[in-house]
Formats: sequence, structure tokens, C-alpha cells
Amino acid sequence: MLVIAHFKGHQMGGYGGALKQLAIGCASSSGKSRIHSGGVCDDRIECWKKLAEQDNFLECMAEAAYSIVKLFNGNMAFINVMKNISIDCDCNGKAEPPCMMDVGICASVDPVACDCACLDIIKKCEDKGKEKFLERVNSKHGTHTIDVACDLGVGMKEYELVDID
Repeated sequence: MLVIAHFKGHQMGGYGGALKQLAIGCASSSGKSRIHSGGVCDDRIECWKKLAEQDNFLECMAEAAYSIVKLFNGNMAFINVMKNISIDCDCNGKAEPPCMMDVGICASVDPVACDCACLDIIKKCEDKGKEKFLERVNSKHGTHTIDVACDLGVGMKEYELVDID
């Protein structure tokens, strides 16, 4: 499976990248409902009345990503495109306009490392919009998904960045 994500902020997860694409992008309607409700509800309408506590939601995303990675048993690659980065996901009907322009592209066979690399690149870049983006990530405790995914064995936070021109 090739997983391609538009790396950006997210109004619930803090950020969206490879892990969110695995968790939400690969989930059925009832699966998305279970993730958003912390496993309480599988109805796509009712789940919005029963939203999970923030860390529980992030943990459910990590667990859903784990299930997909386990299913594909290493036959996966991930590409995060960091272009026109908004603090909101593309799924938000009234998303904020981009606060950052073109930062780059990360690719890996490890979704955790891919997301970590993107966040690290953004932290080190000179784009003034990064503060707004990082505020969104931090305000939603977004890196908790990475921590839980790493603990579950989805991938590793350590990576080697290879620059290709």
C-alpha cells in the first residue's frame, strides 16, 4: 500500500500526516465513528454527540493505524507532502487558508518516522507561519498519536533524513 498524505494541521488531531491517513483514511464509516468516539459509538451521526476525550481520540487513531500496518505486514510506503500547510485539515469545510507554503516532501517505509521528520523539518524551517501551525499541533496534544503509535510498534521516532535534490 502506498499512503500519500497532505501534511497539515488538523482541528481534532493537531496535525494530519501518515498516521492520520492510516487511521481515518483507511477506516470505514463505522470505524471513523468508533475512533472519534473512543470506541463508544459506531454511528456516523451519533458519534459527534459522544466525542472521546482528546488523548483517548489520539490513542484510538494510533490503534487504528496499528491495525492497518499489521494487516499489510511491512508492505507499505508513506509520502507526506508539506505544501500549502493550513492549521486545518482538508476535511474541514471552512478550513483556514494556508499559513505555510512549500516545505518539502518526506517519504519512508515507517509512518511514525515520516510524521516525526515532517514535524522536525517544520520546527527548523524559517517560515513565519510555523508558529501558528505548531500552536495547533501543541494545543491538541497532537504528538501523543506518535508516542502511542511508537509504543504499539507501528514505527520508530528515530530516522535518518536524506536530502534529495
